[in-house]
Amino acid sequence: MFALPFRETNQPALSHGRVTLRPPRSTDYGQWAELRRASRDFLQPWEPRWASDDLERRAWRQRLRRYRREFDRGAGYTFFVFLTDGTLIGGISIANIRHGVAQSAQIGYWVGQQHAGKGLMLDALSALIPFGFDTLRLHRIEAACMPENKRSVRLLEKARFQREGLMRSYLKIDGVWRDHFLYALVAGR
Repeated sequence: MFALPFRETNQPALSHGRVTLRPPRSTDYGQWAELRRASRDFLQPWEPRWASDDLERRAWRQRLRRYRREFDRGAGYTFFVFLTDGTLIGGISIANIRHGVAQSAQIGYWVGQQHAGKGLMLDALSALIPFGFDTLRLHRIEAACMPENKRSVRLLEKARFQREGLMRSYLKIDGVWRDHFLYALVAGR
């Protein structure tokens, strides 16, 4: 079942297996900041460089406003990933949504260090993929990951994404332009 993002409700937006995905709420700040702080060294090699105030409340509010703008434009949906007991373990998004002849989008995700390697992000992907194909009516969902990010490569392949190629200097990660594998999942295949 899908509930509109950014509503202050206890109803989950999406769920599969051991996880529930729902839009971020202002009240998630404490859990989010602590998880990101505890996982900083684990996450930084795979993410854009963090701003010096990245974990501050003001930056958090700006982040929520950006998520809301993307939702309002139909350009992206950001979800936090929770265990059934309410513990925040990470985040996942479907963004850069293109309609018309493309009908495609890109996914991104992160997981706190203490929750990595347990198959939880596969559960999150298993909830998000039907949302992309069935609710958003996309034809194609793409993901990019650095070749040396072996966990992400395994995750995408377990979720049946197909590797389509190598994009050179594709994204600036931790301050350096990095090559990425392009993966895609196509509706009906």
